[in-house]
Amino acid sequence: MRKNFRSLAVSSLAIAVAIPGGQALAQSTGSVDFEETIVVTGTRAQAVAGVNIPDTPKAKQVLDQTFIAKQVPGQSINDIINMVPGVSFSNNDPFGSAGGKLFIRGFDNTRISQTVDGVPLNDTGGYALYSSQQLDPELIEQVNVNLGSTDVDSPTAAATGSTVNYRSRVPTEDFHSRVMASTGDFNFFRIFGVIDTGTFTSFGTRAWLSASQATNDAIYGGIGKIEKRQFNAKIYQPIGDNGDFISVAGHWNRARNNQFASVPLYNNTTTGRVVGSGSTNRYPVNSDEQFFQTARCVIPAGVSGAADSLGCGDAWEFRYNPSDTGNIRVNSRFTLAEGLVLSVDPNFQYVKANGGGTVSGREGFFNSGGTAYTGFFGGQYWLGRDLNNDRDTLDTCVQTATGGCATGAASSFGVRLLAPSQTQTYRLGLISSLRYDINDTNTVRIAYSYDRGRHLQTGELGYLQENGFGADPFPVDQPITDAAGNVIQKRNRLSYAILHQVSGEYRGKFFDEAITFTAGLRAPFFKRNLTNRCFVTAANGNVNCIGSAALDATYAAANPTFARPQQRIFKYDKLLPNVGATFAITPQASLFANYSKGLQVPGTDNLYQSFWFAPTRTEAQPDPETTDNFDVGVRFRQGSLLAQLSGWYTIYSNRLASSYDRELNETIYRNLGKVDKYGVDGSVSYAPIPELNFYVFGSYLKSKIKDNVESGNCSELQARLGLLGCTLPYSASTPQAAFLQTAGKRESGAPVYTFGGRIDGKLGPLELGIQAKRTGPRYVNDQNLPFYNSTTTVPATAALFEIFPAKAPAYTLVDISARLPLSFTPLGDKTFLQLNVSNVFDEFYVGGFDGTSLSYTASGSPTFGNLGTPRTFIATLNVGF
Repeated sequence: MRKNFRSLAVSSLAIAVAIPGGQALAQSTGSVDFEETIVVTGTRAQAVAGVNIPDTPKAKQVLDQTFIAKQVPGQSINDIINMVPGVSFSNNDPFGSAGGKLFIRGFDNTRISQTVDGVPLNDTGGYALYSSQQLDPELIEQVNVNLGSTDVDSPTAAATGSTVNYRSRVPTEDFHSRVMASTGDFNFFRIFGVIDTGTFTSFGTRAWLSASQATNDAIYGGIGKIEKRQFNAKIYQPIGDNGDFISVAGHWNRARNNQFASVPLYNNTTTGRVVGSGSTNRYPVNSDEQFFQTARCVIPAGVSGAADSLGCGDAWEFRYNPSDTGNIRVNSRFTLAEGLVLSVDPNFQYVKANGGGTVSGREGFFNSGGTAYTGFFGGQYWLGRDLNNDRDTLDTCVQTATGGCATGAASSFGVRLLAPSQTQTYRLGLISSLRYDINDTNTVRIAYSYDRGRHLQTGELGYLQENGFGADPFPVDQPITDAAGNVIQKRNRLSYAILHQVSGEYRGKFFDEAITFTAGLRAPFFKRNLTNRCFVTAANGNVNCIGSAALDATYAAANPTFARPQQRIFKYDKLLPNVGATFAITPQASLFANYSKGLQVPGTDNLYQSFWFAPTRTEAQPDPETTDNFDVGVRFRQGSLLAQLSGWYTIYSNRLASSYDRELNETIYRNLGKVDKYGVDGSVSYAPIPELNFYVFGSYLKSKIKDNVESGNCSELQARLGLLGCTLPYSASTPQAAFLQTAGKRESGAPVYTFGGRIDGKLGPLELGIQAKRTGPRYVNDQNLPFYNSTTTVPATAALFEIFPAKAPAYTLVDISARLPLSFTPLGDKTFLQLNVSNVFDEFYVGGFDGTSLSYTASGSPTFGNLGTPRTFIATLNVGF
């Protein structure tokens, strides 16, 4: 339910953010130092309305604080770069606190390397990005998007394509302070404060400290809260007057969020379904339906001497998605001799996070082969003790002869428990680079990068409160145990993701510096040291986890086909070239071209699935995904006019695709084989007069899956319905092979095209801005077919009916901003009021969703989608000294 817009009544201290003069064009200090000087002879264009286009061999675009400051305060940087060509981001809320889906040139977030001050932010296991956990935007000097290639010193296992690099600002030399307070729809309230110390030592040392807190109601479902707190600090020590420095920055982000509701992609209104987040619900068909209400929950007390049925609390809106994330970042640059520069960037990161729903806790034992076990078996949790303090152990399902739960009412007895998938990560990293200027036109550098992530993935149980919400968002802190004190969980695996990488790069300028040529080579050496402490029971990675490890041998003897708990080590290495050039046609115009080879090492989820197979099997050694990325384009820079147009082509080999199973909270992999992708990106920035700025951009994307993908054997139902290439007559003894009909089709999830723009102007003291973006249609599956259900599963009478079209429709979002300086008040010239309105016309649209290869299920939907964000008003008061 939408909340009333409340008035703003908070004032405090502030400063304007200072932006250093030099452009920081890449992620690490070494890459910044190396690329900063790549400027083709001619007119160097400055940013126009906060947008810049660096003249490098790679297709890049930069947004600086001028652009960032006009967006919603506290907004995720990943939403802000949605105004860059080639980028598509679907935000889960208007405020940047609930995550979202990011694509760049069709690369999903697991293939996009993101860094802050050189620190890689992708998850070490599955390479996911968490948009809600990014740095407060007021602290970001600029964000640089490499549309199609990474830097040669990037310590990433995931960047088969694009990179997003942003840098925190340098502390100012003068003392300043600033506080912003924002309020808006859905009970949104945010306060942000920062203090710059100014120079406080005779050596020029300066620093800043900041803190923020943001809260709002969950947008949909009618229950739940979003809460985020963030603390940041940076100390900066210049060394001499030649640009050398040491800086140390720290970041801590604490989120206590209810999960953002996703809804089945099922919009057939003739089947009696109502809008909601459950698997038996459907997607709204218009904006009047989207603000659905989730029923409140009251869990009854257990009854002694009776088998209690499961209570409420299983709705998606009751779930938590909490996280504690932090990092320490060191950046440094030292001139060792004339033309010889060393940079050293060490870092440390910590992550504690989980997500997932509730489960049926059984008070009985799991019986297998004459032995009674506690643990996780076949998706059921068995604890062998009283779980709800009703002084009995009768709250359990009726077991079948094989030890599982009987179907129907016999499976409904138990105690509902919280069961998220827990992750804790400790990560150490280093990027070091040594640059040498051979002469004025030739420069080389060598680099070494190191990354080591300890990634512990567990699945402990916790209790629910009477209202259906978890008693503790982190069950790992006080996990539920069985009668013997054993922790019961659905997974238990320890991973070490280790990278050693050496790289080299050369830059030369020729023909009076009209041509700049760069050539680089990455040589990464990846090691994945994985230990699975549970039994793998199927090729999809499903596991059974025994409560007492002392019974592992007994269980293994009774189940010889299951893969036992074990350790495996995987190693990957590959040479990855990166070559490019710029050519100055005129002082204003230049051509650029770049080739790079990308690599994605299989994520830990995929590797753990391979434990099902014997180590000698091919399936036990998943191949990495590789790409060959080509860019070519033209730039024009003259005065207040900037323009860039680029064409690109990417060739995938062993293209892996993944989709999120929200019930399992796991990533399920599928192999699409070879995929070609290509498209065009372009943008123009123009300021005809200082008081008026224009910016327009656009992109077109085409992907083509080369082959059909095998998907088991045809069933009689599939043959009668004509699914997966199956045809009649059907033979159970010699069935046809089933194939996903993907050959020649587009990848799902990414839009076919995007275009938009922004206009900024001044009317006296009032600053006004309006931006709009149209996101093209997105295929919902890799077969480019509608989603279907069948009227029945009986082959003779089954018929297909459509539940969702093949494409999510295109949509247009319009946002406005207005800023009124309050210099005429006693608060001073650094005080202003700002109004932001997102989705001005309250456009109804399908939000972000994971693509899938499936087009059919007997019932339900093959995938879920988020609801697009509605029109939202946010007002901000900024006061500073």
